[in-house]
Amino acid sequence: MPHLSVHVLESDLAGRETALIESLTDAVVAVYGEWARSLTVVHLIGLPPHRWGIGGAPATAPAPAVTFGIKEGAFHRPDSEEIIARLVAGVTDAVAGVFGERVRAGVTVELVATLPGRSAVGGVVVTS
Repeated sequence: MPHLSVHVLESDLAGRETALIESLTDAVVAVYGEWARSLTVVHLIGLPPHRWGIGGAPATAPAPAVTFGIKEGAFHRPDSEEIIARLVAGVTDAVAGVFGERVRAGVTVELVATLPGRSAVGGVVVTS
């Protein structure tokens, strides 16, 4: 299951929640296929400006930051470099499409690998 958590200023997020969820889900589906739509989870985390710092000071206009939880096996596929590049580009395009091109250069996408047996759903460890 692809899991995306997006940290963004609350003031930037307000009113754009549905568009961002749809755009990020579409970006995942564009890479993996339609089967991934119902499995894609998006968490939106809106922060007040005084709770986001860069360089030791409150940030004035930070770009959204995305943490993308992905199965570790995706990094070992023969086409892993292409898959990773398409995911990062698609997620960045989705964020810029919702918040505007001004954020593109600062959008961060962190791919976090989950090993088999290191996550659970409904109290059951996922082993694949």
